[in-house]
Amino acid sequence: MTINRRDLLAASAGLVATTGLGKFGMTPAFAQAAEPKYTPEQGASLRLLRWTPFVKGDEDAWLANTKKFTEATGVEVRVDKESWEDIRPKAAVAANVGSGPDMVMCWFDDAHQYPDKLLDLTELATYLGDKYGGWYEGMRGYAVRDDKFIALPLAAIGNAVVYRDSHVKAAGFSEFPKDTAGFLELCKAMKAKGTPAGFPHGKAVGDGNNYAHWLLWSHGGKMVDEGGKVTINSPETIAAINYAKALYETFIPGTESWQDINNNRAFLAGQVSLIANGVSVYYAAKKDPALAEIAADIRSTNFPIGPVGKSVELHQTSSLLLFNHTKYPEAAKAYMKFMLEAEQMNSWISGASAYCCQPLKAFASNPVWTADPIHAPYARASETLRPNGYAGPLGNASAGVMADYVLVDMFAGAVTGQMSPEDAVAEAERRASRYYRA
Repeated sequence: MTINRRDLLAASAGLVATTGLGKFGMTPAFAQAAEPKYTPEQGASLRLLRWTPFVKGDEDAWLANTKKFTEATGVEVRVDKESWEDIRPKAAVAANVGSGPDMVMCWFDDAHQYPDKLLDLTELATYLGDKYGGWYEGMRGYAVRDDKFIALPLAAIGNAVVYRDSHVKAAGFSEFPKDTAGFLELCKAMKAKGTPAGFPHGKAVGDGNNYAHWLLWSHGGKMVDEGGKVTINSPETIAAINYAKALYETFIPGTESWQDINNNRAFLAGQVSLIANGVSVYYAAKKDPALAEIAADIRSTNFPIGPVGKSVELHQTSSLLLFNHTKYPEAAKAYMKFMLEAEQMNSWISGASAYCCQPLKAFASNPVWTADPIHAPYARASETLRPNGYAGPLGNASAGVMADYVLVDMFAGAVTGQMSPEDAVAEAERRASRYYRA
């Protein structure tokens, strides 16, 4: 009896599904799409472009899983890293020139900018969704166009308020404020104590977008309505800008140029005591003995609720896309399938220490979410996220507006005094309309 690569991959996938689910208290679904079989091409090798990790365990687990795939199939996978800000332009260049990485861990709705350059992953996504309890709706939206999966939802990188508990108490607050009015008063008091807050108004793919969208949505504003008509020019948006201006006055100087790494650095250096970030900043403090005091003092919570009356947050999302210029589509699909099966996915989620929230509902039972109270605000990121194109459909326009930092620039221009709130809104309306008219 001989066993070829296809048999080995199929067998290992079946074993993975059974052992991985059982390990975390899950049982396989009985009614599900037929398991697709992908036979890697002879001599296949692959290249994946991924974002630079902020939690070392994320990368370690991903590379360990990749090594397992290579051992099972013989397919070498080269994993390259780029900064968060560089992923989007690098992926766009690869799409336009038709060469470069086979796969990319892209951001938000970037896949919608070049859907004709991507392979259809509907068969694989349907199988995984049926097997593992379904995709979270918000994450699914980022990967689906015209009822076809142009990418695979991969992770939501949860965003939460991270703060020094002793500094909040020293500012006169026994509990963290639940609403935006109380939050502003806290930030004022913390500035007065010399322990200010800091939120990015720079072109930060994750933190800058997360903050700007929360500011807008918490006050009832939105870029477009349900039909895709640009509605950013509204009293609600002006109210959000005025609130942002008041908050900005309490920040450490320089946040208008912050990118995704800056708030981590400022917090760990003791320059600020309140930021919004992934769980990465907590683990950066925990692993450094010199930061033991900060680590013990860290607390996390979800963003305060604004006048809109409910929690409305954007969370960084990443999807795994496959370019149609790949020479080895079967090998690539086999790799993607392998990496999202239970044993590999649970290993990655655990290794990332609550940094990466699962795209499939079955993995919500991973014990990492209850392993530490600091993880709690991040546990439901995939379930609760609001897509950046709200309230309109995701597509070329929403992807373009985000990639062009229209909303981020609107707030930055107004809070720094470069533009009046009214002029900043009008400029955002003009820029957004270019995309939504196209």
